[in-house]
Amino acid sequence: QVQLVESGGGLVQNGGSLRLSCAASGTISSIYAMGWYRQPPGKQRELVAVIFTNDNSTHYEDSMKARFTISSDNRKSMVYLQMNSLRPDDTAVYYCNAVAGMDMRGYWGQGTQVTVSS
Repeated sequence: QVQLVESGGGLVQNGGSLRLSCAASGTISSIYAMGWYRQPPGKQRELVAVIFTNDNSTHYEDSMKARFTISSDNRKSMVYLQMNSLRPDDTAVYYCNAVAGMDMRGYWGQGTQVTVSS
């Protein structure tokens, strides 16, 4: 079992920055990858970025690669999402995700709201 808790969301102006954090606990040694997803109002949840724990390689949704950076601190079992040049269409609930265990199960945090005002 893995538990995830996000923090760092909030209200920011167009062009501003935010840093989201996700703290993992539980069977963290079994985590293969951690990532960030988001769900804009009235839309489906979508991938933002993923980081793989074995080599810290990353993968981004193409449209966000230039503005967002995912990173991790494995000693602290934390993953971060630095978001720059935020736009109103970045407004969404941002969720932390982990894939862990022999069965590659997905775990989710409760989400953190990011609102970008125009």
